[in-house]
Amino acid sequence: METLGNEQHKIIHGDALAALKTLPNSSVDLIFADPPYNIGKNFNGHIEKWKTEEAYLEWCYEWLDLCIQKLKPNGSFYVMTATQFMPFFDIYLRKKLDILSRLIWYYDSSGVQAKKYYGSMYEPILFCVKDKNNYTFNSNNILVEAKTGAKRKLIDYRKAVPTVYNSEKVPGNVWEFARVRYRMDEYENHPTQKPVALLERIIKASSNEGDLVMDPFSGTFTTCFVAKELGRNSIGIELQDEYVKIGLRRLHIAKEFKGEKLQKEIRTFETEKIANIYQPTLFEPNGTYIHNDH
Repeated sequence: METLGNEQHKIIHGDALAALKTLPNSSVDLIFADPPYNIGKNFNGHIEKWKTEEAYLEWCYEWLDLCIQKLKPNGSFYVMTATQFMPFFDIYLRKKLDILSRLIWYYDSSGVQAKKYYGSMYEPILFCVKDKNNYTFNSNNILVEAKTGAKRKLIDYRKAVPTVYNSEKVPGNVWEFARVRYRMDEYENHPTQKPVALLERIIKASSNEGDLVMDPFSGTFTTCFVAKELGRNSIGIELQDEYVKIGLRRLHIAKEFKGEKLQKEIRTFETEKIANIYQPTLFEPNGTYIHNDH
């Protein structure tokens, strides 16, 4: 296990459980945890599948407890998992924290082609705090359009002075953000990358500038990237070299890793675009014939 980066933005390259144990208790303002879901995803050759559901949940309960220890008394904890495991997380965490919201991240997906059941098009998120009377929630920083007031201009006649409904509101608990697709600018080579927009809402709402944000399963380091963009500090934990490289590059911590120059992977359509821009011909632009003995 090694720590890379600086005081503001640290990457811990190692196992999440071991890394969490090295951090001081009650030191983190906001934790976003997006662990492996135990559904057989391929993470750079590593298939994340536990032998039994019980073994998976036992592992999860261990890192959940560690995250709770690291959270400040007024801290917030957002946690994701697969739909089939979230009930277990919910029951476990409600005994230790206050669950303020059960969020749904909804997305459209043309790839879902279920024929004999309803295809899954959402992922659940729990929003938890240690103290429901003392936590950060910057509601004015995450307002969205309230269509009743903004578009329909309906009047609320129940008030002493009839007033048009508000044009903005705090988001409800169903969030629609597009999944990260291959041709999107923010895309990185990772099977479960979360969108910048999702993390932007969470970090704006539940932390302030200068706060410490932690992601114990960093993957593409979107949490840390957004935290840095918003003036927060960050700790990202990641086990695999390939994903640590992404973090080092996205956070501008290093230009090389283990002797390898860090650069974003060129996608197939970008290669095609470059090829189309320059097509070699037998003639130079001035009409001079190019002789090639090979």
